Amino acid sequence: MPRREREGGPKAEDAPPRRQVKALRVGPELVPGQSIALLKELHLLTRDGDLNADSLRKLKQVNHLVRLLEPALRDVLERYFDPVIVDCGAGKGYLGFILYELFIGPAGKGAIISIESRDALATAAEERARRLGYARMRFVAGDLERAELPARVHLVTALHACDTATDDAIALAIRHNADRVAIVPCCQAEVARQLRAASSSPLLAPLFRHPFHRREFGSHLTNVLRALALEASGYKVAVTELSGWEHSLKNELILGKKVRKGDPQARASLEALANAAGVRPKLVRVLDGSREPASDPSRAR
Repeated sequence: MPRREREGGPKAEDAPPRRQVKALRVGPELVPGQSIALLKELHLLTRDGDLNADSLRKLKQVNHLVRLLEPALRDVLERYFDPVIVDCGAGKGYLGFILYELFIGPAGKGAIISIESRDALATAAEERARRLGYARMRFVAGDLERAELPARVHLVTALHACDTATDDAIALAIRHNADRVAIVPCCQAEVARQLRAASSSPLLAPLFRHPFHRREFGSHLTNVLRALALEASGYKVAVTELSGWEHSLKNELILGKKVRKGDPQARASLEALANAAGVRPKLVRVLDGSREPASDPSRAR
């Protein structure tokens, strides 16, 4: 039986093997100010203080993002009386808890709002925040598109929000005029699906004729369009590597800093590229004011 074609990119089982870190060697994996107690509370460390393979992978990703986020966090904490940080697709809330311990708690101001679609995870994380005394941290159970948030948000993060959830996180940042954006995309399947049915330019079509190429090209195209969408909305964008490939195959970090109201040239580039490829990803549709699914890319344009 032939293998079913995968459009969403590498899966967890494709990742390279992980190593384990014993308690005495955990120190170098931590960022300054990070406590063993919190990591045990989050079950990232065992009772003995060890890091198992899966926890090491997760901690590496989160701590790399924390280091890269530090300038943006310090910026909004210095410039605003009570900045709002929104963590999209928060899962168990690892990122939010670590940001609170390292920045929000010591600063004595600001708030972290973590949004998670799965009620059980949001409820458990909310209970943990109350137990830890993290009074300026709250969890919202629901979709990113419908989450009730303050009108003004200052920093938006999303670590591996799957497929169009990343689009929703970027759209949330644009809608709330966030000063800073930090997005680590994951499972960019929507554009790959659209490419399969796309009526694209003859020049581009060979780039994704084969399923493997379509998956890889679709992932790259998705993130290029996302970067252009942020630029079109007035953000200065940098795209970089999150951490070493031995820790994650989904490794791209998109950073944005709001510097102007908008950029018509970037918007024109966004439209031209989407039209040439024959795709209309969710973020582009949202910027156009449409929330309808684009099952047929040729009709979505």
